[in-house]
Amino acid sequence: MIIGNVVGNLWATRKEESLNGLKFLIVETIEKKTIVACDFVGAGIGDKVLITLGSSARKASENMNIPIDAGIIGIIDGIEGE
Repeated sequence: MIIGNVVGNLWATRKEESLNGLKFLIVETIEKKTIVACDFVGAGIGDKVLITLGSSARKASENMNIPIDAGIIGIIDGIEGE
């Protein structure tokens, strides 16, 4: 899993049909990489989030055939030892 900060929203009116209804957020990881992740927990701009990648992201969507590789699976309340 990866820690990141939500820095923006992304809208795509034309996309693969199975992606309809999903919310896309732009996340900057602690390694300063920018990724697009599907939001499964109601995160928003400014939230520190927990991200899963690959098949684990698809599993979080409950649709193993959906074409995603990053999913937000948690909103972080705090980190000790940071």
